[in-house]
Amino acid sequence: MDGTERRYVALDSAASTGALPAVADAVAAFLPNYSSVHRGAGFKSQYSTEAYENARRAAERFAGRDDTDDVAVLCRNTTEAINHLAYRLRFSAQDVVLTTVVEHHANLLPWGRVAARREWIECSPDGTFTVEEVERRIEQCRPALLAITGATNVTGWLPPIDKIIEAAHQHGTRVLIDAAQLAPHRPLPTKADFLAWSGHKMYAPFGTGVLVGPRDAFTEGDPFLAGGGAVDLVDLDEVLWTDPPEREEAGSPNVVGAVALGAAIEALESYGWDAIIEHERALAARLRGGLAAIDGVRLLGPSLDVATLAVAAFTLDDLPHALVAARLSAEYGIGVRHGCFCAHPYLVRLLGLSEGEIDRYRRNVVAGDRRGIPGAVRASAGITTTPEDIDVLLNAVAELASGRPAPVEYRQDSVTGDWWPISDEPWWASPERSTGAACARG
Repeated sequence: MDGTERRYVALDSAASTGALPAVADAVAAFLPNYSSVHRGAGFKSQYSTEAYENARRAAERFAGRDDTDDVAVLCRNTTEAINHLAYRLRFSAQDVVLTTVVEHHANLLPWGRVAARREWIECSPDGTFTVEEVERRIEQCRPALLAITGATNVTGWLPPIDKIIEAAHQHGTRVLIDAAQLAPHRPLPTKADFLAWSGHKMYAPFGTGVLVGPRDAFTEGDPFLAGGGAVDLVDLDEVLWTDPPEREEAGSPNVVGAVALGAAIEALESYGWDAIIEHERALAARLRGGLAAIDGVRLLGPSLDVATLAVAAFTLDDLPHALVAARLSAEYGIGVRHGCFCAHPYLVRLLGLSEGEIDRYRRNVVAGDRRGIPGAVRASAGITTTPEDIDVLLNAVAELASGRPAPVEYRQDSVTGDWWPISDEPWWASPERSTGAACARG
């Protein structure tokens, strides 16, 4: 907004990642032969079917299930995958689903629709919990399923997931891992009963998610979606469903998204986990340590000696989170996220909000005023992030925390809660943009 042209710094990988060059190239090469799958005799249909099934095989390999009888169901995203599983598990009124307060809403809301009883694992003020706490809750409520994240999308904290799975299995409890944040950064846990993750968070846009689980979880009963491609025979009063995984994928699938997912998996496999983890650990230390050292900045989540992904949620003492994000974008060309990150219960605990504060915010939102929605700013990095990108953010946050005045006036929209610079610059000018939904919603 000061007339200086800057390089855009993308630090919102925890939301969605850009396409890797290899992914974009694979999609471009595939498009001329794109066609429907599983139901055409022509060359393009056969070619597309093979590409689609190659992507499924890549997903099974990525999950460590290529030599098992587990299946990979391709769907839209992690949210649909978890909803799919919630429908398919057919819980009874006596069944308990145990989850945690650190979850993304995608791993909270679906279980409220199907389980008569839901129980939660609480977190400490730093947003973590121990294996012992998980095991204690399992012993107390004897759940049919433990639904738990592999990595939080807010603080980047990595629960000790392998030990948690082992403890759950010792008590006869099946485990679903919401691996949306884990998949691009760490190997998937091979002992989990079910896994769900999204391509759009692992450098494969176009929208494809994966649900992996035992074949026998999908062989009885009707599927989550009913329609063409999921059946062997249909009469007006009878349906013979086909075998999984096709049984679970009614309708024409997102073939391009599947191709992108398969290409992203192959790219990550070619880099190797050792290189990915080493790069991102250095970014995490630089990001979280740098933010914690700035006066007026509060870093949320575990202490710096706890290993996390390269994700940091933070607040500034004297600036609303929505205004910080707006200024980072408009004045510095830095893309971050702000709000509650689709993890409201977790943010409430990290921020230490009182019941009175929560009630006041709720009344305001019900009245249509989102200006005071609590939240934080989140910066998140990945394999395409450089140390220089982190330094650009740290320098910008330090300037904002020091009280640097804005070059233009900002105005807050009461309906969305977002801040916008008052400017005649292209795109920023009010007639040229649409505010849409609030960035802080979730």
